[in-house]
Amino acid sequence: MNILYSIILGLIQGLSEFIPISSTAHLTIAGNLMGLIDPNNPEKWTAFIAVIQLGTLVSVILYFRSELIKLPKSFIKENLGKNRISFKNQSSDSKMAWFIIAGTLPIVTIGLVLKKLIEGDFTKNLYVIGASLIGLAIILFIAEKTAKFKRGMDNLSLKDAIMVGLAQCVALIPGSSRSGTTITAGLFLGLNRETAARFSFLLSIPAVLASGLLQFYQALEYLDSALAIDMVVATIVSAISGYWAIAFLINFLKNRSTSVFIVYRIIIGIAVIWMTYSGLLKFVAD
Repeated sequence: MNILYSIILGLIQGLSEFIPISSTAHLTIAGNLMGLIDPNNPEKWTAFIAVIQLGTLVSVILYFRSELIKLPKSFIKENLGKNRISFKNQSSDSKMAWFIIAGTLPIVTIGLVLKKLIEGDFTKNLYVIGASLIGLAIILFIAEKTAKFKRGMDNLSLKDAIMVGLAQCVALIPGSSRSGTTITAGLFLGLNRETAARFSFLLSIPAVLASGLLQFYQALEYLDSALAIDMVVATIVSAISGYWAIAFLINFLKNRSTSVFIVYRIIIGIAVIWMTYSGLLKFVAD
């Protein structure tokens, strides 16, 4: 790898982590085309892309910094100690903290159970990625056509958080997209597009933090000075581009649908399957 590749991968990670087009898909395609994925040691690539996710974690923390300061304060004040308040009467900030906790439990549980599968060849399989890109696009299209778009952040419930959290588990399938699955679930639950996106981003924080730190620890055995520099560069670039992507998508979804991303996913998904079948992209799991 070199600095230019690191910058490109950081841009791809930052832009595609929050826009519902799948960062895993785009990073895997890019890594494949650049010849960066070793089919005999795919864990090294998995570790690299997990670590640079920490850059997008920084971007989402910075973007929602005011909320993230209030949430733990309210949660501790209203749930711990003698002055504990019943959940029904808690503030919206404290309830949001509960929603994030409840929505994170499914991905933690399923992620641990499927850890070996996630780190193996399955996450580099271009046929799976192509099919997932198309499949989620179809589901998102159905959500756009059936959603009511009537509910905002103040209307979120514990049930919504759990359902969106379960949808986040689908993102373990490469090509599906964490933001894509959670935003789609939010639309099916009747949330408006902006609310679905905002909750999707807040919910991503614990999962990305846990995944990134775990993979960083596991990546230590692969680190040398050159790879460490590449990771740092890619992570910084992903943080900058990720912040822009969050701001862009939230503003975009205030008045527009996800149709452009649906069409994009289908086009890219078909291209990935065709290019893999024709040999232009290497089927890593071979």
